[in-house]
Amino acid sequence: MDLFKKKFKCEQCNTKFTVYEDLIKHARHEHNHDIVKCVTCGKEFIHEADRLHHSREEHQKKMEGRIHKSEHKHDNSPSTQDEVDEHTKNFGDKL
Repeated sequence: MDLFKKKFKCEQCNTKFTVYEDLIKHARHEHNHDIVKCVTCGKEFIHEADRLHHSREEHQKKMEGRIHKSEHKHDNSPSTQDEVDEHTKNFGDKL
């Protein structure tokens, strides 16, 4: 059984890595590849499609959980998080 199987492969030179972050470093330094970052958590990706998938899977689920939680409130007063969300909703418009 190979516990240290290298499962992340560079598309340009076929070098293999066991850790995704090592592949990112390799692509950046060896091939001067542009890296895209998740604006929410800062995780880095080689391809925009990977970042989008990450964003949908990781951050969209959290947002859906927050929306679902707010649908089941027993009182009509806004929660602290609702107030923060409302305050920051159009933050980018003010720049």
